[in-house]
Amino acid sequence: MKLLDFVVKGAVTAHLESTDRNGVIRELVGLLVKSGSIAEEHAETLVRSIIARENQGSTGFGKGVAVPHVKHASIPRIMAAVGRSAAGIDFAALDRAPVYTVVLLCSPDTNPEGHLQAMENIFKHLTRDNFRRFLRQSETTEAILDLFEEADQSAG
Repeated sequence: MKLLDFVVKGAVTAHLESTDRNGVIRELVGLLVKSGSIAEEHAETLVRSIIARENQGSTGFGKGVAVPHVKHASIPRIMAAVGRSAAGIDFAALDRAPVYTVVLLCSPDTNPEGHLQAMENIFKHLTRDNFRRFLRQSETTEAILDLFEEADQSAG
């Protein structure tokens, strides 16, 4: 599974407008709705589920990155939205540092194996210093998508 197999191109932004965790989650779910990937009537339930998951323990794993994730019945396929914040967001990350990149992963509740594969793929790349640095420096959606394409190609 490659990043661009599940990252929704219409749900990627290099300029997150929200400045707090819950706002970013809402903004990224909104991009998934706007892209037609999820139905608008499921958006609020999905946002609440993701925030509830975050309240159990932050998915800000440090080094400027957070990967909020949820398995939910309203999700038709594995998908992700990606957002970058130049200013940084308080995501209650493990290292207490601001988060600059958020990858929101949503999966059908019927596909836990696929969810884990997607998480593994995301973390494989986000644990690389160069990938995180280039992602943080990406000032356009196109630059983010190009970086993901390069990562997919280098992964084989």
